[in-house]
Amino acid sequence: VQLQASGGGLVQPGGSLNLTCTASGFALEAYSIAVFRQAAGKAREWISCTSNGDVGPFHRNSVKGRFTISRDNSKNSAHLQMNSLEPDDTAVYYCAATTLVYCVVEEHKYDFWGKGTQVTVSS
Repeated sequence: VQLQASGGGLVQPGGSLNLTCTASGFALEAYSIAVFRQAAGKAREWISCTSNGDVGPFHRNSVKGRFTISRDNSKNSAHLQMNSLEPDDTAVYYCAATTLVYCVVEEHKYDFWGKGTQVTVSS
């Protein structure tokens, strides 16, 4: 059972990246999927979530209008399209999955976590 985040990298301010969360060993469509991030020296924070229920997706206020989370059940994956990136978006980004049918921000309610991928926004 594995949840892998990929698609990070170095991008200039105003640029875009597409983060992919890929699951293996379990069906991601049965889970609500979130992306968290952790900047150096700061606590990890929830930023986006797509539920396996009928509501959402949801995004943290600081990324609303710039980030969009979606899922592709045929590929057992989810995506976080990140546009208009800012230096404050620099962090390690993590994918997480929960069997809850709604989005939650509490880390302990997530069943699976992937290794993070670094996103650096710098000129």
